[in-house]
Amino acid sequence: MAYMDVSPTAQANGRTIVLFHGKNFGSYYWAEVIQSFANDGYRVIATDQIGWGKSSKPDVHYSFQALAVNTVRLLDHLRVKSIILIGHSTGGMLAIRFARSYPERVERLILEDPIGLEDFRLRIPAPSDETLFQAEIQKTDPAKIRTLYSNYFANPDPSVFGPLAEVQIRVTLSGEYYRWAKASALAYRMIYEQPVIYEYSHLSPPTLLMMGEQDHTAPFAIYASPEVRKTMGRNKEAAATLVRQIPNGKLTVIPQTGHIPHIERFEAFRQAVLAFLKDPPDSR
Repeated sequence: MAYMDVSPTAQANGRTIVLFHGKNFGSYYWAEVIQSFANDGYRVIATDQIGWGKSSKPDVHYSFQALAVNTVRLLDHLRVKSIILIGHSTGGMLAIRFARSYPERVERLILEDPIGLEDFRLRIPAPSDETLFQAEIQKTDPAKIRTLYSNYFANPDPSVFGPLAEVQIRVTLSGEYYRWAKASALAYRMIYEQPVIYEYSHLSPPTLLMMGEQDHTAPFAIYASPEVRKTMGRNKEAAATLVRQIPNGKLTVIPQTGHIPHIERFEAFRQAVLAFLKDPPDSR
């Protein structure tokens, strides 16, 4: 399991931030977040979960529980007891499972545009493992990959989404591409089969749910009927409903922003996080 453990570059404040990446990313896309919060005195740990980035990509059954266990073992190895946990996209789903399983380890929880805002099993037929794998190995056209990443932004800028797309484009040219594609398909199976929306009401840490106003990311929409597809991607509205289930929850919507606020509107993301970290738990 690959990870970055970045020491504070200013006077240490004794707090540690842990970052969970999304499905089509790795720890590399947290670069500005890591630098900024290290400059504020935080220790920052960014993981590449098993199956992603520079970590191993085994052909195994993937589960959010197993990924959470891997992470807590890493934190034990690093002798980190209490964390501020930030999870983006699929990393938001994992962060929910981690915080529910290890509430004593999570000082604050920040969910940045988490996916899984509905139980996909209820409205979308289950795609087979082979269907998911074939869909992954066919994603080799550089232009289509760039389009995929541009869709994560409300105002796509090639200089911003281009480097993100380039990572996946280079993966398709690797001899390890089929291993990567299989792990990616298995991760989609995990997302489909293991909903976490039923765990929002069990989250005990103070929690910030952050959504880009124009985030319409809708996993598995291609497998949905046309009628169901029309109802998907209403993420801002779904977040407003779910946050009411969190005992100590707060919702922040970032205007004119898509799926990745920490890249598209970094300063807005940063200020929302800092305000939340300073906010006393009993004020919500």
